[in-house]
Amino acid sequence: MAVAGLSIGQFVNATATNTVVARVPVGVDPWGIAITPSGTYAYVTNNGGNTVSVIATATNTVTATITGLSRPLGIAITPNGSYAYVANYTANTVSVIATATNTVTDTISVGTNPQDIAITPNGSYVYVSNQISNNVSVISTATNAVIATTTVGTQPNAIAITPNGSFAYVANFSTNNVKVMSTATNLVTATIAVGTNPNGVVITP
Repeated sequence: MAVAGLSIGQFVNATATNTVVARVPVGVDPWGIAITPSGTYAYVTNNGGNTVSVIATATNTVTATITGLSRPLGIAITPNGSYAYVANYTANTVSVIATATNTVTDTISVGTNPQDIAITPNGSYVYVSNQISNNVSVISTATNAVIATTTVGTQPNAIAITPNGSFAYVANFSTNNVKVMSTATNLVTATIAVGTNPNGVVITP
């Protein structure tokens, strides 16, 4: 989700002191961020600039800018660090970026206005919440093809997967609930009523 004050850059905080230690200029309207498993790079989606900025965490400098995106929002990196999957909100697609070359290697059609992305811990599947088509697309990383489409609530904005990979939790903005999907069947197994307009979801380790 967008954070106030990050219209032209990303702030880097020192967790020991909770102070800003660096400010990194990136593209227009930075929205999502994902860090490689090695901790070496941070990938930032620039929603207004249709790009992804790659930041070297050792120096807090942008080392690459990836173009060819379309209002990118959510981003997730595979557990092996080889690929970043980016939701293109206005193109109804997901771009696959090879982190070794920082180039787009594949484009996958999904539902309408994809917003958020989560990847299973084993790296086999990518789950994409499609805000306007009210569903979740499931992508196989082996083929980069959609293998399932699951209807959830209205305006699914956020998605997270349990550490054991068994369930995906989807926050539905307009129906004020969270749908629980079984990753074994890609079916909804539970509906949890929450507060008004849920917009994010995280899971304890």
